[in-house]
Amino acid sequence: MFAALPGVRDGRWIAIGRLDFNTAGLLLLTTDGELANRMMHPSGKVDREYLCRVRGQVSDQQLEQLMNGVVLEDGPARFSDLVIGEHTAGHTWYTVTIMEGRNREVRRLWESVGAQVARLKRVRFGPVFLPARLRPGHFERLTLRDHKILREDVGLRGGAVDLVLKRCN
Repeated sequence: MFAALPGVRDGRWIAIGRLDFNTAGLLLLTTDGELANRMMHPSGKVDREYLCRVRGQVSDQQLEQLMNGVVLEDGPARFSDLVIGEHTAGHTWYTVTIMEGRNREVRRLWESVGAQVARLKRVRFGPVFLPARLRPGHFERLTLRDHKILREDVGLRGGAVDLVLKRCN
């Protein structure tokens, strides 16, 4: 994953969050360990938005459960936002937002109400959206202004280090 990235002057690349093998989308990489820690830690309250393709029908009651909260094996979890999208033969698209990002959390939330995720793609991490122009396996360097905005978003003062977006899968 790091081999195709530009070299760094100081430090090393750190992935902000992670994507499991079956999840595509946005991955932020930085050399700013303080930013990475704040963005990943639940206390940072950084939202992550996903586009989900869910098999079958999901009832209004099941959607309400997901918004109100369910208990997973590692504690309570819920979607902080859920928008119903296009319905196709046997599938419905949803855009969902979570505030933590525990291991396979989006998939486990859907499974808790008996639904199965057929496709999952992270499209936003905090204020950073996955650019439509970014192809899988490619990256784009963020500006120093973008980096400053990200640091301020999690309560840190500005600083200048390398930060890139990478699209996975």
